[in-house]
Amino acid sequence: MLQAFVFLAAGVIAVPLASRLGLGAVLGYLIAGAVIGPFVLGLVKNPESIMHIAEFGVVMMLFLIGLELEPSVLWRMRGPILGLGGLQVVVTAGVLAAIGFYVLALTWQASIAIGLILSLSSTAIALQLLMERQHLKSESGQASFAVLLFQDIAVIPIIAFLPLLATATTKSKKAADHSGSLIGDLPDWQQAGITIAVILGIILGGRILLRPILRFIADSHLREIFTAAALMLVVGIALLMGMVGLSPALGAFIAGVVLANSEYRHELEATVEPFKALLLGLFFMSVGANIDFNLLFKEPKLITSLVVGLVAVKFILLFLLAKIYRISHSERYWFAFCLAQGGEFGFVLLNLALQSRVLGSHWVDLLTVTIALSMLSTPLLVMFNERLLQPRLKLPEHLEIGEDAKLVELQDTPVIIAGFGRFGQIVGRLLVANNIPVTVLDNNTAHIERVRAFGFKVFYGDASRADLLEVAGAATAQVLVIAIDEREKVKDIIRIVKKNYPNLKLYVRAYDMLNYQELQLLGVDHVEREMFRSSVQLGQQVLRALGMRAYQAKRKALQFVIHDEMLVDALGKIKAERGSPAFVSEARQVQEEVLELLQADRFNRHYYTDHTWERPLEDESSH
Repeated sequence: MLQAFVFLAAGVIAVPLASRLGLGAVLGYLIAGAVIGPFVLGLVKNPESIMHIAEFGVVMMLFLIGLELEPSVLWRMRGPILGLGGLQVVVTAGVLAAIGFYVLALTWQASIAIGLILSLSSTAIALQLLMERQHLKSESGQASFAVLLFQDIAVIPIIAFLPLLATATTKSKKAADHSGSLIGDLPDWQQAGITIAVILGIILGGRILLRPILRFIADSHLREIFTAAALMLVVGIALLMGMVGLSPALGAFIAGVVLANSEYRHELEATVEPFKALLLGLFFMSVGANIDFNLLFKEPKLITSLVVGLVAVKFILLFLLAKIYRISHSERYWFAFCLAQGGEFGFVLLNLALQSRVLGSHWVDLLTVTIALSMLSTPLLVMFNERLLQPRLKLPEHLEIGEDAKLVELQDTPVIIAGFGRFGQIVGRLLVANNIPVTVLDNNTAHIERVRAFGFKVFYGDASRADLLEVAGAATAQVLVIAIDEREKVKDIIRIVKKNYPNLKLYVRAYDMLNYQELQLLGVDHVEREMFRSSVQLGQQVLRALGMRAYQAKRKALQFVIHDEMLVDALGKIKAERGSPAFVSEARQVQEEVLELLQADRFNRHYYTDHTWERPLEDESSH
C-alpha cells in the first residue's frame, strides 16, 4: 500500500506540473520515477519488481491499438510493416553491431546482440507522444506505428536467437531457454507447432467464441462484470503467449485486431483505456526509477557518449529510411525523433543476454542506463521538433508518396447515432443511403445482432458514458443523434456533450410536448417529436381521401405544423408551475389564441400556391 501511494502521489504531483510547463505527461512520469527511485530520494527500493506489473500497460496499449485496426486495414499496411519496419531493424542492427565491433572492440557475438537489442524503439513512449499530440493518424504517425509493430513481432526471433550467440555451456543455454516458457525443452519443430496453434487459437476463438460470450455478459447489464471480462481477456491472452515464449504484447495486439470488427469494440476500448493509462504511467515511472545514477556519476563520459551516439545513429538512419520511402520532409523529423530511443523490450532482452552470458554484467548495466536515458530524452527531442523545428519547415502543397509506402488513415465518421431502434434506424438508413458514414451505439445485444445482419456497423455501449463517447469519435464528429428510450439518460447525454464537446450538434427525439419543452430548455440544436410528423402525414392523406386537392391538404398540414410548434413554444415559455391554476389559465389562453390563428388562416399563401408538383387524384378528372 505504501509503494502504491508513493507512485500515485508522485504521478499526481509531477505530471500536472510537467504538463503546465509544456513537457508532456511522459516526461513528467519519467522525472517522477527518477526522483522517487533508489538513487535520489530512495522512496522505492526495488523498482524492478514494479516493472513486471507496469509492463502490462504496454500489453493493454497494443490491445487497444489492435481494436482500432480492422484486418483489411492491417493487410493494406503490410508493405510499410514488412518493408519499412523490416529494413529499419536490419539496417539499424547492422550499423550498431559494426560500431560495437570496430569502435568499442567487443566480440562479434556481443556486437550482434547489442545491435539487435538497441535497434528496437519504445512502443509505449512513441505512441503515447503521438497520441498526446493527435499525430498518430498522420503520415509519420502511421509510419511509426508500422515500424513499432514490426519491432514487437521481431522480439520473438530475437529472443530465440540470443541464446545461440552464447559462449557458455549448454547448461546455461538451457537455463536461459527455460525462462518464462513451458515449451523451452521441447524440440524446435514441436515448439513451432505449438506456437502456430496458439496464434490460430486466439484468432479462431476471437471470431467464434468471444462474440457470444461478450453478448451473454452484456445482457447482464452489469458494467463491472463487463470490465472484469475485458481484463480477463487481455490477461488471459498475455499469460497464454508468455507460456509458449511469445511476446504478450503481440498476443494482445492479435486479439485486438480480431475484435476490431466486433460490435463490442468501443465498449472494450472504453473499459480497458483507464487501466492502460494508469499502468503506462506506472511503467514510465519504473523506467525513471531504474536509472542508476551511481553508475552515471562513475562513468559520465562513456554513458553520455553511448546515449548521444545511440540517438544520433538511430535518428540519421530513420531519417534516411523516411526519405527512401518518400515520407514528406517535415514528417520525416517526427518519424525520426519519435523512434530514436531504445525500447522497453531492451530491458527484457538485456536480462536474457546476461543469463545466456552473451553480455557481461558491466555492459548490461551500462546499456540499461543508456536505454533509460534515451527514453528520457525522447519527449525533449519531440518538443524541440514541435516548437522550434516544425515552424521553420515549409510543408509541401502536394504530398507524393509511393504506393508501397502509402499508409491507411482511419476516417472519422461525421455522425454518431445513440440508439438504433425504429426511429434511429430510419435516420441511419437515410444517411447511409446518401453515402454519409455513421457510428451507431446501442446497448441492446439482441437488437445489435439483427441490425448487423443488414450491414450496419453497430457497437455495443451505453452512450451516457463520457469515455465511450470519446472513443466513438465525439471529439471529431459533427452531429450526435439521440434516439434512445430513457428520458433521464437522454438528459445525461446532453449534459455530457454540452460540457465536453460544445461544438457537437445535438439532434434529439422527444416523446411528447412536455419532453420537447424539457429538451429545448437544455439547449439542443433540434428536437423532433417521434410520432408528430407521421401523424400529420397520415392526417394529410385522410384530407385527400375526403376529396381535398393535394396542394390544399399539403398546405393545411404545413399550417397545422407551424401552429402546433407555436403552441408548444408558447406553453414552454409559461413560468408558472405545471398543473397550478395559473399555468392552466395561461395554457388555455395560449390555446385559444392559436385556434383563432388557425381559423383565420393568417399565413402568406404564396408559399403554398405552386401546383406544378401535384399529381391529381383518380377521381379529380371529373371535377
